Amino acid sequence: AATAPRIPSTRLALHHFDSSYSLHLGALWPSVRAALLCEQKYGALLNNFAAADHVPQELELLDATDFVSEAPLKAQQWQRGAAVGEAARECQEGSGEGGTVMQAEMTTQAEMSLPLCTSISSKIKCYTFPRGDITRFRPARPDALGLLDYYLMDAASVLPVLALNVQPNDFVLDLCAAPGGKTLALLQTGFCGYLAANDVSVSRTKRLYQILHSYVPKEVRDIVSVTTYDGRDWDQVEGGTFHKVLVDVPCTTDRHSALEEDNNIFHKRRTKERQMLPMLQLQLLMAGIQAAKPGGEVVYSTCSLSPLQNECVVE
Repeated sequence: AATAPRIPSTRLALHHFDSSYSLHLGALWPSVRAALLCEQKYGALLNNFAAADHVPQELELLDATDFVSEAPLKAQQWQRGAAVGEAARECQEGSGEGGTVMQAEMTTQAEMSLPLCTSISSKIKCYTFPRGDITRFRPARPDALGLLDYYLMDAASVLPVLALNVQPNDFVLDLCAAPGGKTLALLQTGFCGYLAANDVSVSRTKRLYQILHSYVPKEVRDIVSVTTYDGRDWDQVEGGTFHKVLVDVPCTTDRHSALEEDNNIFHKRRTKERQMLPMLQLQLLMAGIQAAKPGGEVVYSTCSLSPLQNECVVE
């Protein structure tokens, strides 16, 4: 008897996303689905350790912008717009003059309430092209000492590092660090007093070593410890040690699963592994919490839209 043709893992992934995310995201899912299936756009994380002062101007001439430095202005504009809209609704019941005063007061409150923006490290710079612009960044180039001028990565991957809000001389743990983009971004803050970069995968850790040697001078690499422990057991290694802990866990990596057959977690032979992901993620998060000092901060992140891998793990 003829065997049934194997269903591609990408098709299985997309079917799963359609049935799950359409319920979770509702009317937003068609546009999110289209974005998920588009070719990935990279951001260029500037390397502060390289002699590359000309690079920002070069990128800006190509119409790329640093989304990190733009964030406070955009947030301020959004909050001001929200405040004005609220004021307009409130003013429908008030006099013209009173409404103007109320609108001015609410706009001032919006300008003063920017807690996220004030915490963003101005030392991290990541350039992106505008929405709809599919221009690709040129390959990174070395400076006179051989350090590459920028690192190409998904710009969204910078957000967990910004959220961690590293402060001067913080001891930082990147619990699932490979292949190394977020580790490099953490170092760009210039604030790490000590950085432990851990990943259970020896092969992926080799890529982490390559990135450190390509982008980071030796005197900075000396504050980085690269290890290959099972992150779930970290409390047995250095529990209660770190001011900041990044727990960027293994996940379904939705874009990769929807587009690439290679190493796809929706392959039928990896069904059990995929089903066990939320438990693994919870164990890693608990280990990250135990690794933090009392009063320390932990950021949990994934590359998935799945509530089971995000909200449900944290809650």
